Amino acid sequence: MEAQARGLLETEPLQGRDEDTVASADFSSMLSEEEKEELKAELVQLEDEITTLRQVLSAKEKHLVELKQKLGMNLMNELKQNFSRSWHDMQTTTAYKKTHETLSHAGQKATAAFSNVGTAISKKFGDMRRK
Repeated sequence: MEAQARGLLETEPLQGRDEDTVASADFSSMLSEEEKEELKAELVQLEDEITTLRQVLSAKEKHLVELKQKLGMNLMNELKQNFSRSWHDMQTTTAYKKTHETLSHAGQKATAAFSNVGTAISKKFGDMRRK
């Protein structure tokens, strides 16, 4: 009984299957004609508000583009700035610094190893010439 009562008071968001259940439920038979009309009016109002908000957003986006053009900002400049900022941010991370140090050290070791191999091969060729 307590579990059922608690279920009515849950504040967790709906899961996918819960949404499907609610979407497939037919609540219209539970509503009076007056309630249906109120909900339809509210639906129309919300759709009108959404349309208005889209128009306002579109106008603001156009204004933004105009301002950027006046300031000489274009998409390529923005991409360059974003890339530069992101590259700088990445280079300042601890993980990048540690990886850079490790790879740099490994590169130095590899260079030394190749140098030693080259020296050994040269020495072998020198020994082979003398024989």
